[in-house]
Amino acid sequence: MVSRLILVLGDQLSPDMAALRRHEPGDLVVMAEVGDEAGYVPHHPKKIAFLFAAMRKFADSLRRDGIDVAYTRLDDPDNAGSIPGELLRRAEQHGTDEVIATEPGEWRLIQALDDCPLRITQLQDDRFLASHATFQDWAEGRKELRMEWFYRDMRRKTGLLMDGDEPAGGQWNYDHDNRKPAPDAVAFSGPMSFTPDAEVEEVLDLVARRFDNNFGQLRPFAFATDRGQARRALTHFITHALPRFGDYQDAMLAENGFLYHAVVSMYLNAGLLTWQEICTAAEEAWRDGHAPINAVEGFIRQIIGWREYMRGIYFREGPDYTRRNELGHSRSLPWFYWGGETRMRCVSLTVAQTRDEAYAHHIQRLMVTGNFALLAGIDPYQVHEWYLSVYADAYEWVEAPNVIGMSQFADGGIVGSKPYVSSANYIDRMSNYCGDCHYSAKTKTGEGACPFNLLYWHFLNRHRDRFAQNPRMSRIYANWDRMDEDRRRTILSEAETFLNRMAQGAVV
Repeated sequence: MVSRLILVLGDQLSPDMAALRRHEPGDLVVMAEVGDEAGYVPHHPKKIAFLFAAMRKFADSLRRDGIDVAYTRLDDPDNAGSIPGELLRRAEQHGTDEVIATEPGEWRLIQALDDCPLRITQLQDDRFLASHATFQDWAEGRKELRMEWFYRDMRRKTGLLMDGDEPAGGQWNYDHDNRKPAPDAVAFSGPMSFTPDAEVEEVLDLVARRFDNNFGQLRPFAFATDRGQARRALTHFITHALPRFGDYQDAMLAENGFLYHAVVSMYLNAGLLTWQEICTAAEEAWRDGHAPINAVEGFIRQIIGWREYMRGIYFREGPDYTRRNELGHSRSLPWFYWGGETRMRCVSLTVAQTRDEAYAHHIQRLMVTGNFALLAGIDPYQVHEWYLSVYADAYEWVEAPNVIGMSQFADGGIVGSKPYVSSANYIDRMSNYCGDCHYSAKTKTGEGACPFNLLYWHFLNRHRDRFAQNPRMSRIYANWDRMDEDRRRTILSEAETFLNRMAQGAVV
């Protein structure tokens, strides 16, 4: 006789999940591959395959520990197609109406569980450093919710990179040391790859059949799919890449999409790794003299700073956050985000890498595809759905604040004090993308002018009322005002021509 159902979701693959800690004899763990979760956006096939394979292996590990698991595969004929549907089906089968769940990471699924006609207890997901209450207490009464101040509190709370009450090395932030342009060569073979075993191959065949029209290359597939593999991938990064990570974390190379990046975020966000073990391993590398402090601090800041801060913003702002559009942007997402042809080499390379790897690092996301979308005035909800669809580490709690807030400034400045926009100069300085491009990063107007240069001023001009008084942007507007009036008119006219051609489906 089953007493209760214990729900485990695809991004909750941690043996010490809050719901699993409530497990008692007679309870039944419910896991399911369902169409609603696999299809609410057109997820990258690699992401779907990673999660299904990792879920199946996690269910096997629970069974080896003596836990009863009812697992539904996507192609099971009785599959109800949704998480609430699977809970109702299992509840009816086993004569119980009580469910213990760990709170999902998306408002959409939280609401679906709330609406399900079963007695469902949603426990706090305590795999995070900052609970909802912790973040709310930190945010209460602040005029600006800046990540840097939150991050310092998290450093104090954890003791990571702290010498007593002071930051290790005498500084909280070594970001100024982490902005070197792209190197001539990269002495790192890339993230550890894993040959699919029979179980993974079975999942790959399923995904190939069911999601063959989704954007993204399924094979070759080399992700870790269990905790042991994920830990090996982390060790590989700490040993071989972390020492150079800081220097080149913002750099971009046409021939190397990974540089010195860890590429473990999908394992962390799915529950195969914990923030504690990742940060501890990085800190030990510094204390042992293996990696410099600028690399280790920059890496740890991404995890206990940005990651935790973004989750705090998402849950504080509520279910309507993804629909924010403070700048009133309404253009449709261009087809080249889905692999269509574009002459902008930086965009083309980033999208191609995304298609092939379900991965691009933070500067490619922020300063190439995100920057272009913001400059061009693309509807932020469409931008949000694209990022949620195409990256293996994307879950709404972390993706939406990064896109709606940081990348698109659609929340009006909750996350960022100014919009993250730049001309072609930034991309040219930080990458080797521009050298073989159809456009010239140095050309401001006329034949061959880079669209980033034209759209940069077009964006600033159309949003002047909002940003001209921003102390971080006033000098930029002063530069615009010093331009000859005819030059300003030419820039705006050429930008409009570009946007109109893009809207008409021309190759731009």
